[in-house]
Amino acid sequence: MTTAYRSIVVGTDGSDSSYVAVEKAAALAGASGATLYVACAYYPTDDRDVAAASDVLKDEAYQVHGSAPTNEILRVARDKAHAAGATDVQEKAIVGEPVESLLDLVKQVQADLLVVGNRGLNTLAGRLLGSVPSDVARKSRSDVLIVHTVR
Repeated sequence: MTTAYRSIVVGTDGSDSSYVAVEKAAALAGASGATLYVACAYYPTDDRDVAAASDVLKDEAYQVHGSAPTNEILRVARDKAHAAGATDVQEKAIVGEPVESLLDLVKQVQADLLVVGNRGLNTLAGRLLGSVPSDVARKSRSDVLIVHTVR
């Protein structure tokens, strides 16, 4: 039995790997006629907080702070989603941490599928702090697709 998805949520942080997940989600949405919700969670922080987080996490620090970069990330993701075949794309900028933000959006839009990239699953920061892919896979009540994002 094949499942046709009606609504799909995909998370992006603006990284190249997250855009691979957006493209995969968009192809699925296009093939099934689903609405695609492209979500980006961000924190409205000041420069000192950003510097402190970057010092601790190095390459694993999310670069999404404040709504201006988030809007650009969502615009790029929307364009990539349309190019990959999605026809109904909704952008969602959400204040908060990624895992709970994505799970809340899945619940809000009654999504059938949540798509995330695998970045963070095999990193030191991911093992110490938890990673978005492993946390959403464990906590989600919808289907979860973890996209291998290394090309």
